[in-house]
Amino acid sequence: MRRLAIENRDAAEQAIRRIGVDQGGIPLLVDKALSEVIEIEGVSSPAANILKQEMLSLGGDAAVARGVVTCQLDKSSVLLLGNRKQLKALVQKISNGPFGLGQIAVGLKEYMAREDQPPYFQMDFRDKTLQLGTRTHIMGVLNVTPDSFSDGGEFLQREKAVEQAERMVAQGADIIDIGGESSRPGAEPVSTQQEIERIIPVIEELAPRLAVPISVDTYKAEVASRALEAGASAINDISALRFDPQMAEVVARHDVPLVLMHMLGNPRTMQNNPSYADLMGEIYTFLSDRIETAVAAGIKRNKIIIDPGIGFGKTLEHNLEIIRRLKEFHSLGRPILIGPSRKSFIGKVLGLPVEERLEGTAAAVAIGIVNGANIVRVHDVGQMVRVARMADSFKPNGVFQDRIPAHQGS
Repeated sequence: MRRLAIENRDAAEQAIRRIGVDQGGIPLLVDKALSEVIEIEGVSSPAANILKQEMLSLGGDAAVARGVVTCQLDKSSVLLLGNRKQLKALVQKISNGPFGLGQIAVGLKEYMAREDQPPYFQMDFRDKTLQLGTRTHIMGVLNVTPDSFSDGGEFLQREKAVEQAERMVAQGADIIDIGGESSRPGAEPVSTQQEIERIIPVIEELAPRLAVPISVDTYKAEVASRALEAGASAINDISALRFDPQMAEVVARHDVPLVLMHMLGNPRTMQNNPSYADLMGEIYTFLSDRIETAVAAGIKRNKIIIDPGIGFGKTLEHNLEIIRRLKEFHSLGRPILIGPSRKSFIGKVLGLPVEERLEGTAAAVAIGIVNGANIVRVHDVGQMVRVARMADSFKPNGVFQDRIPAHQGS
């Protein structure tokens, strides 16, 4: 007797076919094999009661807060506990229901449609296109700063920065992410002009030479505008459009991809005893809200990438939980980027300084990929390309792509 690890429709169908089930019964059995727990926030007590009764009638269940049955609470979160067949039946039963049930039915239907298809996103970086979801993509970190936690000062000179970018591309990087201001815990901000002076000459030299997109790690609209004019083709905003009210307009006008990241406070304060009542729920709600804010400002939804912000206002336990439960962000319907590379949570687990965290980074990257990361932001590109390709091969329908340079892939 053994439990089968069935994570998606393809895995369910493969298991069912393997034992010789009649062809006509396969679709029904696939839905029954896909059990899940779905949380719906802010459900009125009448609607929560109906959801519980309907799920019970279908052979499933729903968890609601104490006080819902007597309507002592106005609203409650609801956990739907059931398989795909039951959830589909629930959608049919509540589609025209009162108390917001019709809206819940629409959301459930959209959720199941997303889950039934492998996550795939075509992301246009001006004249370059990445097919996110076919394999994990590697974002190489290029800090043109004197004080970044890992490589501060190494690439402050333009020539060294250009050489490092070209080296990372040769090792298999799909995106180069250039930053001119450190966002390490406790970092002091630099002026807009200083940030521009650090990164623009590097971008101007690299843009016509690189075959991959250049992203710019900044939360300042003027820096972003100058960088995009110099040849960059994406913005990585650690503030998720919160620190500069002009940033959304710049990104929308240039029509480039945008990374929205979760962070508590700012780099100077984010590690001052970060706490959450519901870590994953709060990050999820934040990212959902920032996506809608970006779209309302004219940024195309299909140009948005989300980042849960590992290390940005998180404890060791928070960072481990985010990577372990990363799949939960899949419901937002956008590509997921993570940046665990060399960070302090790895040092705390292993008791190692920043320069000895390669293996710890590799483990975090591999687990992140298996749990749903589409892009990993790393310093050690060559090694993490190999880790990513190996991790990709363990996924259902694992893919083997050709982005490993010949000298690494034999």
